[in-house]
Amino acid sequence: MEIAQPTPELSVPDVLAAQEYYRDYLGFEISWHDEAGGIGAVSHGNCANFFRKEVGNIQNGVFWIFTEDVDAAFAELTRSGAKITDPIRNTTWGMRQFTVEDAYGNVFYFHHDL
Repeated sequence: MEIAQPTPELSVPDVLAAQEYYRDYLGFEISWHDEAGGIGAVSHGNCANFFRKEVGNIQNGVFWIFTEDVDAAFAELTRSGAKITDPIRNTTWGMRQFTVEDAYGNVFYFHHDL
């Protein structure tokens, strides 16, 4: 059996708004969505996220995203106006990383091993 990289599904109150946010602030492309706006996806290279419309208690996700050039990613996301919650830094556990939070409270750690 060969298994591919998993694709997370994030619960959001508005699928189209989430797709636009990821396109405008995080550099993703809108891949598809259903006409009713109940589900959709975005992608950036080989990284993809699904969104599903939920009402009520939405749980936030935490994601680790490896990048070859974390400094370039930091510069690009800073320029785009993404919400950087932790600036770029070297950690005591051997990573260079920074943290981004999306419009719905999901957290993304962009990192590269030192």
